[in-house]
Amino acid sequence: MDGAERLRGGRAAAVRDPQLFEEFYRRHVDAVMRFVARRVDDPHTAADLTAEIFLAVLDSAHTYRPRLGSETAWLYGIARNVVSSERRRVARETERDLRISGRRLLEADDIVRIEDRLDAESPGRRVLAALARLPEGERAVMELIAVDQLSVTEAAAALGIRQVTARVRLHRARKALREDADVKAAETNPVAARTSSTEAGTPDPSLLHVARGEA
Repeated sequence: MDGAERLRGGRAAAVRDPQLFEEFYRRHVDAVMRFVARRVDDPHTAADLTAEIFLAVLDSAHTYRPRLGSETAWLYGIARNVVSSERRRVARETERDLRISGRRLLEADDIVRIEDRLDAESPGRRVLAALARLPEGERAVMELIAVDQLSVTEAAAALGIRQVTARVRLHRARKALREDADVKAAETNPVAARTSSTEAGTPDPSLLHVARGEA
C-alpha cells in the first residue's frame, strides 16, 4: 500500500498519524514545487500554492485510486485544480494589496531557494505560455505530457478522462502546434518553409520539439 492509499482517511488519518503525512510530503514536495514553478514566477506565490496543494491532498485523499495511475499523476491533478483556482482568483482581484497582504513571510534563504527553482523551470513556463492558444482540453493534456512528463495514462488519470480521449486530444494539440510552426516558419523564412517546418526553423524551437512529440 503506497502513501496516498494510506492517506485515504484524509485529515483524520493525518491527525492520527502525522508521520505518515510528513513522509508523503517529503516524498513529493520537490515534484510539486517543480510543477508550480513551471506555472508561476513569484517565490511567495510558489510557496503558498505548494502548501495549498498539500492541504488539498488531505481533503481529496479519498479520491485516490491506485489502479487509475501513480501518486504523481493524482497529485498533479490536484495541483492543476489549485493553480487554476488561484489564477481565477487573481483575475477577479481588483486590489493588488489584498493579495500581497495575505502572503506568508519567507526567510531570505527560502526566497533564494525558490527563485533558483523558478529560474530552472523558466523553459517550462515559456512552453506553457506558447500552449495557451490551444483549447482547454487539448492544452491540459499537452501540459501534463510535454511539460510535466506524465504518460498518456497518467495524464488521463490526472484529468479524470479516458485514455482514448487523452490520446485524441494529444494528437489534435500536436497537429495544431505543427501547423502553427509551419506558419511561423513561412513568415520567418518563406524559401525554407517550402521544404518543411522541421528544416525551416521557428522562433520557438522548444515548442517545435513539443509539437513533434520529442519533449
